[in-house]
Amino acid sequence: MNLDHVFVCGDPALDFAATLRARRSVRFEMFTAPDRLNAWYVESGLVDAVSPGREADVAQATTVREAIYALVTARRLGTEYDRAALAVLNNAARKPPAAPQLTPSGRWTQATPEEALSLVARRAIELLSGADVPLLKECGNPECTRIYIDRSRGMRRQWCGMGSCGNKIKAAAYRARRKTPPRPAAPLAS
Repeated sequence: MNLDHVFVCGDPALDFAATLRARRSVRFEMFTAPDRLNAWYVESGLVDAVSPGREADVAQATTVREAIYALVTARRLGTEYDRAALAVLNNAARKPPAAPQLTPSGRWTQATPEEALSLVARRAIELLSGADVPLLKECGNPECTRIYIDRSRGMRRQWCGMGSCGNKIKAAAYRARRKTPPRPAAPLAS
């Protein structure tokens, strides 16, 4: 399985929730170690550097991630929020976030794992209470469980990303059509 972090959902909180892949089938965990979690924080662009983490930071991050996924799913489906998930998210957001600093070369944000997680939680709150809620969709690939923001014209986007899911599904459909023998032509009536 590919260990590269993917950012196709349109919001860091959604990309964070998508780090447990294929939730309905083979479930693949992206946060296998503290360094993988810290790499996600940096690659997401939320921070520039993260101090070394511990396994407890990974456990806390996955708990917050699952709360975000549950809340986003509830919001997308128009169902009631799970109170425990709300408490997890709100508690993470209450922690002080990383503060950006101005340096001679520009903006720099150094964070602890807890500060970085607070930034993710705050982004999730902004998303779930903001104008993009009606644009939330789940990927059309049955193996994918990413939720993304559909900002396409007419809201016709079907996939979290063409590179990650769209091309795979389209190629599989093409192969299936090519394997299907053509139907015999109907006899002409005399």
